[in-house]
Amino acid sequence: MTAVQSGPPASPPEGRYGSGDRRFDRDADARADRKLRRLALVLGVLLAAGIGWYGYRSIADSPVSAQVVAFKPVSDQAVEIHLEVHKDAGSTVVCTLRSEDADHNEVGRKDVRLSQHGTQVDTVVTVRTTSRGTTGELVGCSTASS
Repeated sequence: MTAVQSGPPASPPEGRYGSGDRRFDRDADARADRKLRRLALVLGVLLAAGIGWYGYRSIADSPVSAQVVAFKPVSDQAVEIHLEVHKDAGSTVVCTLRSEDADHNEVGRKDVRLSQHGTQVDTVVTVRTTSRGTTGELVGCSTASS
């Protein structure tokens, strides 16, 4: 047997579930959702713009690019490194090269000054080593100050 209550349903305790006007609560929730979406959109656009600006500045500020094309140990005391550099015509560039042994210890380092007038320079550099070098690496290049 079940007891059936007649009459209007009992209302929840005052203030426990928000105001009694549910339509007002839905409108306020919708407005808050729209504000949060707009805020998230603005922050997302600002973040994307900041990342784009940082990427552009890091590429645009570097007028020199270089890469090791190949390297070859020629003896226990030397490694030949084929270096390709792209730079502004007429500028002088300093590139730092290094060699490591099989245990990843640095065994040779050399700064190379490139002052050729072209925009692309291909050169083979010999780096002297203290023991057999197994790698030829480019540490970095920068425009030389006059």
